[in-house]
Amino acid sequence: MATTAVMFPGQGSQTPGMGAQWKGHPAWSVVERAEDVLGERLTPLLLDSPLDHTREAQLAVVLVSLMAWDAWEGPEPVAFAGHSLGQLTALIAAGVLAFEDGLRLVAVRADVTQDAARRRPGAMAALLGADENQVEAALLATPDRCWLANDNAPGQVVLAGTPEGLAAATEAAKLAGVRKVMGLPVEGAFHTPLMTPARDALVEHLAAVPFGDAAAPIVSNGDAMPYGGGDGWCGRLADHLVQPVRWRQSVERLSDMGATDFAEVGPGTTLTGLVKRTLGART
Repeated sequence: MATTAVMFPGQGSQTPGMGAQWKGHPAWSVVERAEDVLGERLTPLLLDSPLDHTREAQLAVVLVSLMAWDAWEGPEPVAFAGHSLGQLTALIAAGVLAFEDGLRLVAVRADVTQDAARRRPGAMAALLGADENQVEAALLATPDRCWLANDNAPGQVVLAGTPEGLAAATEAAKLAGVRKVMGLPVEGAFHTPLMTPARDALVEHLAAVPFGDAAAPIVSNGDAMPYGGGDGWCGRLADHLVQPVRWRQSVERLSDMGATDFAEVGPGTTLTGLVKRTLGART
């Protein structure tokens, strides 16, 4: 019997106009509710904004994902997971966060990460086809300037750091034999110590956020462990801003929990591709 894990994408899955297909659909009420909660117009982010900046991209991705979840007609999930920002969508979908609290948290997270990126400029790049030794060689060339940001799948990792640190690390990666390095169109070095100001700011907001129990376990990016209760999410969400995304391990955990189908709910198909790279014949 097939069991389904539901996955929500993070920043990077956005494309301009990606919400247009939902205009007129009953799920568009998600956007209207979000506008009431945040007291701002969000419709332009989904229809005609270029989504060039961190805050608008993050809000748009979460809104499209929540509309897709509102329209979900699939089976009850055995578990949830979300890539980076997508963890907040997963927490809302699973009932750990109320819609209003979740949307406010998304907005605060977007604001503090945008501010941290402005204060401490950074950059990110994917190493395609890299093995562990090549990644280690790249990072050893740039101590305290570049770090592992995403372990997405075998042969697909993301480094992040200062612009100079990332440039040195990617050059070292090429010398170590990495076949392709691809810069990512982001404004900061997410999931690295450069986001410490964002973490500190988010902690203050999280202290007042109520967390409930989940309809199904949520696998955390930080340690790839499933959590069914609300306890501990304050620390996990704050620390996640400065720690790498363990997506490969999270997908393996979902599979170990019995998931045989993996549904990507939201814009894009990146996560589906990462699942296939990670599990191969198991999917």
